[in-house]
Amino acid sequence: MANALVVHKDSLPLSQKALRAAQYVRMSTGLQKYSIENQAVVIATFAQLHHLTIVRTYRDEGESGLRIKNRLGLTQLIKDVQSGSADYSHVLVFDVSR
Repeated sequence: MANALVVHKDSLPLSQKALRAAQYVRMSTGLQKYSIENQAVVIATFAQLHHLTIVRTYRDEGESGLRIKNRLGLTQLIKDVQSGSADYSHVLVFDVSR
């Protein structure tokens, strides 16, 4: 075991700690308990725990989740990823139903 390689999270290269992420938050009505602000707080906590830096926020307020064409934030996120212009490697969401 003397030659075993042990990597501790505190000794990872800085480039591995500063991973870039986008967040997507959505709420269809103001009556839902998971507000955009609450979703963003949970996502930020997750990002911090996993050494991710949130560099973009895509959001849809007051839009039904039934049709993607009405969700301009989500469609922009998809366009950015598909076009290769996304400057992040992770997409964070509070809940996939969001």
